Amino acid sequence: METRAARIALTAWVIFVLLFLFIPIAIILVYAFNASNIQSWPIAGFSLRWFASAYENQEIRTALALSLKAGLLSTAIAVFLGSAAALAVHRYEFFGKDAVSFMVVLPIALPGIITGMALNSFFVFWGLGLSFWTIVIGHATFCIVIVYNNVIARLRRVPKSLEEASMDLGADGWQTFRRVTLPMISTSLVAGALLAFALSFDEVIVTTFTAGAQNTLPLWIFGAIRLGQKLPEVNVVVLIVMTLTFVPVLLAYRLTNQAGPMVK
Repeated sequence: METRAARIALTAWVIFVLLFLFIPIAIILVYAFNASNIQSWPIAGFSLRWFASAYENQEIRTALALSLKAGLLSTAIAVFLGSAAALAVHRYEFFGKDAVSFMVVLPIALPGIITGMALNSFFVFWGLGLSFWTIVIGHATFCIVIVYNNVIARLRRVPKSLEEASMDLGADGWQTFRRVTLPMISTSLVAGALLAFALSFDEVIVTTFTAGAQNTLPLWIFGAIRLGQKLPEVNVVVLIVMTLTFVPVLLAYRLTNQAGPMVK
């Protein structure tokens, strides 16, 4: 049985970890509204001037548009391939099934730099120039894992008897999928897509190896911080990136915790 001292110690430790993680983020968010271009504490005052400055920066707008397009396309690919892989692994028995499942989830377990270097070597070996499409392919490799894990976890909770009953009533495979399977896994598909988009949007390591001359928003942030230029605008862009990643994660969390039409 937990003692009162143990509960207090665990609570204090959780609070310390949360503060350690989120205080630096909160400081960056406050700096986005700093009236001065000098990052010092306490701040000189609050202003929206850097938001206007960031909006007028063509380089930022181009990088944002590129990141959004790459994220949406890689998410679409991940939803299609990830859900197809989950359905195949869940429904069918075949030689090497466990190996296939392992290979699908492997990219998310590898460090991003390893994945990026491997993709870069693959593109160079086949003479493929780095471009927007290599970014999409690179992001899709790890986004597939997110969708796959969400869908297969939901499929394992859905009894096969529902699909069998649909087939017994005269529905073919496509009708069963559209009217029975898809509605039951829809929330997991949407949650997986949201998480995949959030992960794609702020992935900088894989993008570094697959972008070529393309400049996505994370790469622009990395370059601006490295050169120490336009730090006020960097804070604004960081706020935008955090918002565009936090909202999908929050929505995915809400969808994942919704009770689906599961039958025991």
